[in-house]
Amino acid sequence: MDTTESAAGLTLAAVDLGATSGRVILGGVADGVLRMKPVARFANVPQFLGESMHWNIQSLFAELSTGLREAILRSPGLVSIGIDSWAVDYGLLRGGELLGIPHHYRDGRNLRGVEIVHELVAPDELFTHNGLQHLDFNTVFQFAVEAESGFLNLADAALLVPDLVGFWLTGQMRTERTNASTTGLLSVRNGDWDADLMERLGLPADLLPALVSPGESIGELRAPVAERLGAVEPIQVTAVGSHDTASAVVAVPMEGQNSAYISSGTWSLVGLEIDDPVVTEEARRANFTNEGGVDGTIRFLKNVSGLWLLSESMRQWEHDATDAQRSSDLETLLAEAAAIETPVAVFDPSDDRFTPPGDMPTRIRDWCREHGIEPPHTRAEVVRSILESLAVAYAQTIATAEKLTGRSVETIHIVGGGSQNWLLCQLTANHSGLRVLAGPVEATAIGNLLIQARAVGQVDPASSLDELRQVVRNSFSVTEYLPG
Repeated sequence: MDTTESAAGLTLAAVDLGATSGRVILGGVADGVLRMKPVARFANVPQFLGESMHWNIQSLFAELSTGLREAILRSPGLVSIGIDSWAVDYGLLRGGELLGIPHHYRDGRNLRGVEIVHELVAPDELFTHNGLQHLDFNTVFQFAVEAESGFLNLADAALLVPDLVGFWLTGQMRTERTNASTTGLLSVRNGDWDADLMERLGLPADLLPALVSPGESIGELRAPVAERLGAVEPIQVTAVGSHDTASAVVAVPMEGQNSAYISSGTWSLVGLEIDDPVVTEEARRANFTNEGGVDGTIRFLKNVSGLWLLSESMRQWEHDATDAQRSSDLETLLAEAAAIETPVAVFDPSDDRFTPPGDMPTRIRDWCREHGIEPPHTRAEVVRSILESLAVAYAQTIATAEKLTGRSVETIHIVGGGSQNWLLCQLTANHSGLRVLAGPVEATAIGNLLIQARAVGQVDPASSLDELRQVVRNSFSVTEYLPG
């Protein structure tokens, strides 16, 4: 179904900030169908300042503001804006002013934060507080580094990236719950800030603003912002699943409880939607996480490295290529990779060495040699090795999730950019032995728009997640892959 028609009647705007790119998309629901129209896309390129890695937040805000101006120009009746982004990263403020350029979660400082936190609270106890998979870049570890340096003491507020954007637009400081759940400072038991944990870690309890749930209004555009964006009528900023995966899961067209999802992009978020957290020792040892979902659900999942491995490999090949021999395009490489009949190396895509940017093909070969495995040599072999390794990791993660929850999975839904990678989808079906349904691609923006649509009454305000997913099924087609 063509969902990119004219902007007439599209009165919602999704600001979707990914780790490598951002977009502004107009949308609206009528007669049970969601229509969408992209109005702006822009790159999200990190900044390296000395040895530190940062987000160019000023450039991002300028780009999304340009996108919102275009959205308002095309749809003068715009009534709501929703903002989502990647998790864990934040800006520190004092008196409403940004104190410094936000650090990138891939910055090397995080390891020191892990040491500081674990000296005060053991990993197993930390899991009982927040229910989170151990990731070196969780906000709690970043805060520990800020506190040790004394920089945290200068701040009177910390806002996660989408909340920071919301503050600049509305003047209201709030923290949306789904993203708050990724910080490591939200109680997995009651869904509130964990004051006891923050006290033990020496973190100011009043640093993090009040919580807001998806669907609630954050506030209207403040007058100077509205004027700059060309808005004549009031426009509210609506809280959505501001962690991009939370919004993406809303758009997974699953039916019943026998489905798993993979939100596939720079990262792969692989898991199940459940009602109550699983905080057993087995879940901790398996490194699963309990993140907040929309409508009080739990995203029981594991972060698995994603297409970052492939995009970094493509970037390296482009960098290495001479003018006489440019690197192959992705579709050509996928076709060549699919044609390989001999087994390729399967490696651990979540090894820490693959987290920083750099020469990914060389790192993959080094990992293989260290583990006594014949490494991939050609570019096609590297691509096949990456996709096989991701598919194996997906299958293993879903099988573990089944054991930890007692669920039985029959269908895997892949949404996001990875749903367009036909070879990855087929390999996932092959290794899992399960049916794979791929799509929709713009799942995060779709979920963002659907929460807004429910909030402003374009769909029944009492609609359940199942009913919102029916809108997804009405509006977007999926591609089926069967084990082969």
